[in-house]
Amino acid sequence: MQPTEDEFIVVDLLGRQRTEPVDWITAEETLDGLGLTYLADPYELRLDSGSWLRVRITEVSTDGVRVKKDDWGDVNAPELYYSVPFPADENLLRPLGERA
Repeated sequence: MQPTEDEFIVVDLLGRQRTEPVDWITAEETLDGLGLTYLADPYELRLDSGSWLRVRITEVSTDGVRVKKDDWGDVNAPELYYSVPFPADENLLRPLGERA
C-alpha cells in the first residue's frame, strides 16, 4: 500500500495501482481479495514485433519481472524467458485475453 495524506492506494506485486485512495480497511480488504493467485494466471507479453506471446510469470521483484513462454508444462519444450521492467507496464504485459 502507498500512503497518501489520509488514505492508501493499493498496489499489486507487479507495481500496478489497484485502487484510488481508500481508507485502511478498504485497502486491507482489497489486498486480501486480490491475494497472490493473479501471479499464477497466464499473461500476454508484447514482443518487439508487436505480436503477443502467451507467458507465465516466474519472478517478480522491484528489479523487474521475469516471464517464460507458456509451454503448458511440456518438459521437452525450449525454455524462453523475457525480462519486463518494474513496474510492469500494462501495454507490455497484460492478463491473457485482456484487450486494451
